[in-house]
Amino acid sequence: MPTISMFYGIIIRMYFAPGEHSPPHFHVYYNEHKATVDIRTCEVLTGDLPKRQAKLALAWAELHQEELMANWKLVMNGEDPFKIQPLQ
Repeated sequence: MPTISMFYGIIIRMYFAPGEHSPPHFHVYYNEHKATVDIRTCEVLTGDLPKRQAKLALAWAELHQEELMANWKLVMNGEDPFKIQPLQ
């Protein structure tokens, strides 16, 4: 699963699974925690993250929503996603 961004110990990844799973989303990893975030709503769909890391990941998602949707379209076509600037 390609890593598309990393910041403050948070890893953002997106799966290659053309046509298999919806809604458009990405996966967030922080230590032993993991969550799935809806790109359109910037809300956690499943999983859990510590409060601070959840806020950081969701703020990053809001800033990069268009890029995330572009990456979603790429991976749904079996293409490599591009890297997205980390939260600074």
